[in-house]
Formats: sequence, C-alpha cells, structure tokens
Amino acid sequence: MLTVLRERYRQGYRTIDYPDGDSPALPDRYRGLPVINGAKCPDGCRACADACPTEAITLRAGKPRIDLGRCLFCTDCVEACPEGAIGYTQEFRLASRTRDGLVVDGEARTMAAALDAKSRKLFGRSLQLRQVSTGGCHGCEADINVLGTIIYDLGRFGIHLVASPRHADGLIVTGPLTENMRLALKKAYDAVPSPKIVIAVGACAISGGLFSGMAEQHNGVADVVPIDLYIPGCPPHPLTILDGLLRLLGRIEGGSG
Repeated sequence: MLTVLRERYRQGYRTIDYPDGDSPALPDRYRGLPVINGAKCPDGCRACADACPTEAITLRAGKPRIDLGRCLFCTDCVEACPEGAIGYTQEFRLASRTRDGLVVDGEARTMAAALDAKSRKLFGRSLQLRQVSTGGCHGCEADINVLGTIIYDLGRFGIHLVASPRHADGLIVTGPLTENMRLALKKAYDAVPSPKIVIAVGACAISGGLFSGMAEQHNGVADVVPIDLYIPGCPPHPLTILDGLLRLLGRIEGGSG
C-alpha cells in the first residue's frame, strides 16, 4: 500500500481539465473530423466513393458527402483521391443527436444538442448507464472503460456505468447488433425504468460498420431501440465519447465544426 501511495504522489494530478480550459493535445496520428474541399473534386470522379469499404461516401452534384455513422476513419478515401480533396483533422467533437447530423459535406456542422430541460433536470447531475455490447470487437468497449481511469474520471461528472439495467437511466450500446444479441438488447432496454436514454457508440452500433449488410447482424441498433445520441468512430476516442455525453447533459453548449 505504501508503494502505491508513493507512486501516486510521484505521478501527481493527472486528470484532464476538459471541458474546462484548453482542449487536450492529441497525437499527430489521430484522425478526427474529415474535411472536404469540393472545389478540388474533378467532374465525374468517384475515386473516394469507390475506395470506401463501408459506402460511407456518396456524391451529391458531383461532390462527396461522408456519413460519419458509417465511416471507419481508415483514410482509404484520402489515398484514393487524385486531388487531395479529403483530409482528416484533429477535431474530436463528433457526436450528434440525429442520424442526419452525422453527414458532412464540407460545410460547418452543429455540435450535439442537449436533452430537453425536463430530461436534464432528471439526468443532468446523475446519469447511470448500463453498457451493452451487441457483438462488437471490444474496441469501443475498451474506450468506454478508459473513461473510468484517472485521466478522464467520468465519475466526477456524476456519470457511472452500472451492472444492471434496472439500476440504470439508459443504455450505452456498442456493436453491430448480431442476431444472437437482438433479444438481449431488447430485454435490457425494457428493464430500464422510464424515462430512459440510449447512446449508440461506434460505427457498428450506428450502421453496422464494417459488418454492414452481413446476414447475421442488423446494421446497428436503431431498429430495436430508439437512439438519443450518436457517437461515431471506429472506435471513437474517449474524448469523443466524453464530449458527446457532456453535450447531451447540457454541460457543454454550442460550437460548430
């Protein structure tokens, strides 16, 4: 015990200040919000859309649009584009309250809006979530667990993961929803007392991700449970998840990206 205490003293205070102060520095290799310079797109070019493994890129009037709910942030589109019209930034604030809000086309996008005043009064100071993995690879699950470490300390915001849906205010769901987990997710949702919220984390939970279209999964969880917050990524960075949760609860307001 003394060894542990000495090491903690040596390390000092390590919890990040976010959302207060400056945003934490992210590694150079981090891939955040994609940006599109449509002016660079050659007429009739489909290189980026053809290269995308999840069909996250569609064309409107010859210009690409990226669905973050399907995007794996793999950069295949960047490598395929002959004019360098697509790039990735370090913008980690990606969550949206709506599915359509995940589509980016080079224009500014609005950050996730907060719950209504009544819901914020209920959940704003104490939010208990049951995490349900519906067949994920454990990438998203691991980054949710990271939020419980000393660096992020999710509990300081009154947000906790609980063992039973009966003790929860909502679900935080990962994975593409395999057929074997469909009934389990429905039962978990039904067991949460009303009113309740659902947060879909990762491309798989939103759209099926890399597994989209495969027979034994359901292209995300929206057909079984209503979604109140979409947090895209493969997997999302812990800061992306934290930012989305805090915006949902009204702890962070405004902003565009």
